[in-house]
Amino acid sequence: MKLMVFDVGGTEIKYSVMDESLERRESGSVPTPMGSQEEFFDVLCGLYEPHKGEVEGIAMSLPGFIDSERGICLGGGALRYNHGKKVAGPLSERTGVPVHMANDGKCAALAELRDGALRGCRNASVYIIGTGVGGGLIINGEILNGQHFTAGEFSFMRVSNADWDDPGTTAGMVCSTTGLLDLNRRFTGFSTDPLIDGRQFFERVNAGDKRSLQILQRFCKQVAMQIANLTILLDLEKVAIGGGISKQPILLQTIQENLDEIYGNPSPYFDPGLPKTELVLCKYGSEANQVGAYYYYKMAMER
Repeated sequence: MKLMVFDVGGTEIKYSVMDESLERRESGSVPTPMGSQEEFFDVLCGLYEPHKGEVEGIAMSLPGFIDSERGICLGGGALRYNHGKKVAGPLSERTGVPVHMANDGKCAALAELRDGALRGCRNASVYIIGTGVGGGLIINGEILNGQHFTAGEFSFMRVSNADWDDPGTTAGMVCSTTGLLDLNRRFTGFSTDPLIDGRQFFERVNAGDKRSLQILQRFCKQVAMQIANLTILLDLEKVAIGGGISKQPILLQTIQENLDEIYGNPSPYFDPGLPKTELVLCKYGSEANQVGAYYYYKMAMER
């Protein structure tokens, strides 16, 4: 089965033609349109058109609260124009092929559960650090959707109760690549340091820049706290870290150091017998969403 696969993110749409060997061909990426759903469909159809007749269908990974059965975005996530609207049906009508869509974090979790870093796990999770924080939960060996399809939406978890109404206190704004770069700008000053991307930030980190290393340490402490909370709540065996910046070895290393510190400093309010998860990298890295979307499509067609 050969499919057109889209991984739609808040910044870019990654795409490829994928077959059952999970080999990605003719892959690439384009900026995610932020104007309207019609513009969104135009971009997807433009990417699909060169492969019309070559692929059997379209598999999509999307941000937001996704009702895969009905092809509806109950919550649009970063793409507000999809909120409460059908996506799979209209796109299928325009392309003439079946379309299946699923939440991005759940796609990554399925990929890692089927034959990746979380294979064989009973309770586990993926933690995808991107424009926001993508999440997928595996409970009793299955992907957890939840009654309202919101299970694993880590971006909306609070990192502080000081300012509940402040969106800057959510994991999506603090524990994401967006949050890391915002933290860098606040520490260095908007006027003295130009806007940089994740690649440039880690170039500084890997070059040993002290200020960048301090910023990374603070960022990873916040991520480690979130992972510790999830582990205590759900008794997770493993947490697989993914997203573009997960390719940087120092990221996982620094998160692990902070997790070790949390568990290494027990207090009357922290029992050292509480579960400690194993931190691993997603096998599929930044391609996990595409692989999971392929698996979801295949599962849907086999029902």
